[in-house]
Amino acid sequence: MTAPVKQHLIDPEICIRCYTCEMTCPLGAIEHDDTNVVVDASKCNFCMDCIPVCPTGSIDEWRIVTEPYSLEDQYGWDELPEQEELAEGSDTSVEALDDAVAQLLAEAHAGAGGKARPPASAAKPTVNLYTHARPATARVQGNYRLTDDPEHDVRHIILDFAGLPMPVLEGQSVGILPPGQDAEGKPHLPRLYSVSSPRDGERPGYNNVSLTVKREAGGVCSNYICDLATGDEVQVTGPFGATFLLPDDPEARLLMICTGTGSAPMRAFTMRRQRALGGKSGGMVMFFGARTPESLPYFGPLKKVPTSLLDQHLVYSRQGDEKEYVQDRMMVEEDKVAELLGDAATHIYICGLRGMEDGVERALTNIAESIGQQWTSLRDVMREEGRYHVETY
Repeated sequence: MTAPVKQHLIDPEICIRCYTCEMTCPLGAIEHDDTNVVVDASKCNFCMDCIPVCPTGSIDEWRIVTEPYSLEDQYGWDELPEQEELAEGSDTSVEALDDAVAQLLAEAHAGAGGKARPPASAAKPTVNLYTHARPATARVQGNYRLTDDPEHDVRHIILDFAGLPMPVLEGQSVGILPPGQDAEGKPHLPRLYSVSSPRDGERPGYNNVSLTVKREAGGVCSNYICDLATGDEVQVTGPFGATFLLPDDPEARLLMICTGTGSAPMRAFTMRRQRALGGKSGGMVMFFGARTPESLPYFGPLKKVPTSLLDQHLVYSRQGDEKEYVQDRMMVEEDKVAELLGDAATHIYICGLRGMEDGVERALTNIAESIGQQWTSLRDVMREEGRYHVETY
């Protein structure tokens, strides 16, 4: 009899094709084509190096199989197959199989933050409609500078898809294909950017999508995007992402924590709620960090958002003598955050630079303890219920 083996797989519905896992894998076991990112079972040794770097949890999938799925199988998937039932007579019992799967998931989740889940009431997302081989062509409708800091050039880019469908939801991303080739003579891979407009477009009823892009020194794609002029054509892939989504439940409350361009999905959430629910769209609290008011994207527009819609806390790390970060302001507003943590209708969204995670986790740990909760346990419950969402880069 063939002994069952464990196999590491990637969920194509959740994967946002950032290729971080492929660049991290020390064995070259992860590769991609224009559709999916896959794992070569003949190379993977379960070192787990790829698990913590995945921003969506799509890398955190495992199966017990009698024969590993081939690369060809995986490239053809739109979704993961169910755990197969082993043939009768296998040298592993059902109970042993269940134990093996449970142990495997425990090992995979250790230090990886667990598997991301979408909100129960979120709309069903469309994923990977346009690929590297078959991108959509959009036309630049506008390119507006959002900051007044020479070291932080952040742009609001509006893309018009004309007659092409782009069914993107708040919290999803799209890929931008910069022209030209890399140092090895290969076409550049797409760079992913969170959408900052709601599902009905930057302008309601128009088929346009906005992005929030920061110019990075030496960044091939960011410089390409920030230099685009009105009327330029852009190649776009996606949409991507199936978990960092807005609940459609009007009673859901949102605790949004972001820095820099991590504000993009938060802007989309806020605009969606304002349009869809009007005066009933309260229950949103945002902690938004930047160096100074001049380097904070959407500073001016945020000042015009009514507090009844969005309770906003803008935090600056380089203003005055004392540095303040989002986690510091969260502690100042401890009672407010604690009340949110104690409400089963609360969804938490964290988006921005990866360096913010530790400080935010410490703040949430302290605040949870103030109401007699262990944050790690509460976080795991919220994640399982689709109420805890993190995307950092």
